[in-house]
Amino acid sequence: MSDDVESGTQTDKKNPHNICIWNPKEDCGDCSLCEEIHCEMHRSDTMMFMASALMFFVPAIGGMLIGGMGLWLVGYFVYWFIFFELWENKVLCSHCPFYAEDGGQGHTLHCYANYGLYKTWPYDPKPMSRSHKIQFLVALTIFTGYPIPFLILSVQLVFLGATLIGICVWMAVLKLKICPKCLNFSCPLNSVPKAIVDAFLKRNPVMRKAWEECGYQLG
Repeated sequence: MSDDVESGTQTDKKNPHNICIWNPKEDCGDCSLCEEIHCEMHRSDTMMFMASALMFFVPAIGGMLIGGMGLWLVGYFVYWFIFFELWENKVLCSHCPFYAEDGGQGHTLHCYANYGLYKTWPYDPKPMSRSHKIQFLVALTIFTGYPIPFLILSVQLVFLGATLIGICVWMAVLKLKICPKCLNFSCPLNSVPKAIVDAFLKRNPVMRKAWEECGYQLG
């Protein structure tokens, strides 16, 4: 077997949906989308995402512990598993081009936001449905809001204030730094311009076909 054939087979196994971000970089040609969207995972984006999230997690968990609500953290951590591995994994992550690597199932996710998560569901090239968008917003609200009642009940007002500020900072980082360049275009928080979305879909026929079958029209 020639090197070219063997290389092509390996690429097909790694990228069966032919999503451009998982193709060799030499295939990018003169494409300039990498300047507009996060076509590659950069550790700096992961660090920014995690650092802003910690501004919410640290005071929320610390306040619950100091307020004597530590037992309720067990329920919160159980919800983390449900949120990341089952619920968000299905309704949000499975629609993302980063999820398409190696067919989208049976491997860990390599993206800047949820790096290392097990991909529980198969990759779905279609955009998020209305139901999935609503479910994601509900799941995210529970995720951020769970500690708040316990901080109020235990009168941990300083930690409550710090938690609310942390949530605002985290959401600001998402909306200003992450969402304007995120490849998960159908996420309700995404703000990538339609022209950029169209350009990406034109380079990815599997995604384009799935989106157009759901009623999306390129400009």
